[in-house]
Amino acid sequence: MEDDFGSSTIESFEKLENIGSGTYGDVFRGIFKKTNEQVAIKRIKIELEGEGIPSTALREICILRGLKHPNIVEIKDVVIHENKLYLIFEYLEIDLRKYLSSLSHDEILESDLIKSFLYQLLDGIAYCHSMKILHRDLKPQNVLLDQSGRLKLADFGLSRAFSIPTRPYTKEVCKRYF
Repeated sequence: MEDDFGSSTIESFEKLENIGSGTYGDVFRGIFKKTNEQVAIKRIKIELEGEGIPSTALREICILRGLKHPNIVEIKDVVIHENKLYLIFEYLEIDLRKYLSSLSHDEILESDLIKSFLYQLLDGIAYCHSMKILHRDLKPQNVLLDQSGRLKLADFGLSRAFSIPTRPYTKEVCKRYF
């Protein structure tokens, strides 16, 4: 899929089940028919009368196309079909919130697992910052896990690119008026 980004059709994918809903759309578990690879399909409705494609979707596509790291979710393709935008991502089984909620009240995470999660989380964040990207929406629901304990940051819709310095500032001091 990576070599021909943007050339797939919606018929290339089979939607299997709804795995989540958000402000801008629904997320489905699916299959890329050509390879039988599991994918996550985020469906976003395009407002024809309003602003068109949401800026959060455009931002997420642009930013994720530039990020390649083991702890960042991979965007595999983008499809537009019948006033809907489909973002195709690699599939991970569960988010951190659901994982922690699935634990029994007396179950304690192993310290090695906590260290691994924290290392992977910080490694992903450090990579984003090295690429001058701020995620700006880090929460357990936006941290995905697979069965082997691999952790990936997801949902870059609110993220921003930054540069230092952002712009030259005046040396004058602001005065307070009452």
